[in-house]
Amino acid sequence: MKYLHEAVIIAAVTFLAEIIKFFLPLPIPASIYGLVLLFILLKSGALKLEQVEHVGGLLLECMPLLLVPASVSFLTVLDTLQTMLLPVLIMGFVGTTAVMLVTGRVSQALIRRRKGHE
Repeated sequence: MKYLHEAVIIAAVTFLAEIIKFFLPLPIPASIYGLVLLFILLKSGALKLEQVEHVGGLLLECMPLLLVPASVSFLTVLDTLQTMLLPVLIMGFVGTTAVMLVTGRVSQALIRRRKGHE
C-alpha cells in the first residue's frame, strides 16, 4: 500500500506538470516542469522525501531500461545519420567542452568569492 501511495503522489506531480505545460506556451517539456515542481515541494517541506523515496528509487533503477527504445530507434536511422556523423560528433565534443569550461570557471569564481567573504 505504501508503494501505491507514493506512486499516486508522483503521478499527481506529473499530472500537474502536464497542466502547467498546457497553460504555459513555453517550449519546455512537461517533465522539466515536473522536476521543478517536485524540487519545490521537497525544498519547501510540503512533501517529505520519505513520501516518495521508495518509488522514486525504483524509477531510478528502471531508468536504463527505459532508454533502450530510444537507443534502438537511433540505430534504425543510423544510415541516414552517417552523412552527418562527423559534424554531429564535432558539435557534441565542442559543446560538451564549452559547457565543462564554463561550469569550471563559474565554480572556481564562486569558490573564490565565498573564500573572500570568510
